[in-house]
This record gives sequence, structure tokens and C-alpha cells, in this order.
Amino acid sequence: QVQPVESGGGLVQAGESLRLSCLLSGSIYTVNAMYWYRQAPGKQRELVALLTSGGSTNYADFVKGRFTISRDNANNRVYLQMDSLKPDDTAVYFCSTDRDLRGNVWGQGTQVTVSS
Repeated sequence: QVQPVESGGGLVQAGESLRLSCLLSGSIYTVNAMYWYRQAPGKQRELVALLTSGGSTNYADFVKGRFTISRDNANNRVYLQMDSLKPDDTAVYFCSTDRDLRGNVWGQGTQVTVSS
């Protein structure tokens, strides 16, 4: 089964930025919503941001004003721009779509580590 492919993670210091990229598992034109989730060690996976096909966005309170979700239709990609990173943002980040969620399809994720 085709999985999304996340990239762009790394080790940064607090206050720095990263841009995550996700190659979707299928056509971006066939989904209603795109998501970024994250999972920190010992914690459950949590929703970070969503972007609907109509362009509406929503963010978890803990990233509002710091993270921005966007898409590139031509390249079938979704991005997460992360600014003013904090140590609490350390996690594995996953992208998904409403289609992937129905099928419980997940990629490998990309590790983000923020040092203080």
C-alpha cells in the first residue's frame, strides 16, 4: 500500500526553524483534508495542523502563530513551516489525509529534535 513520505526533520536549537515536506500517497486532488500529526516519546499521536481542500486551516493551540501548513498541488506535496521551535516540539512528525486516516495508512514520519 502506498504511504506518504515525510522529510525535512532534523536537530535544531530552540528558536530556530524547520520546513517539513510530505509527498502524499495519492493525488492531492482526491482528498478533502490534509494533516500533520506528531508523536513524542511516551505520548499519543496528536494533531498539529490541518488544511482542507478549500483552503481552510486549523492549528493546535500549542503551535498557533508558530507553524504554517501549506500545499503544492503541482507536486502533490504538503508542507509544515515550523518557526520559533521549542524543546516541547520534539517528536516524530507524520502527514496524513482523510483518505489515509480511513485506511489507517501512515508513513515513517520525520524526526524533529529541538535542543534548549
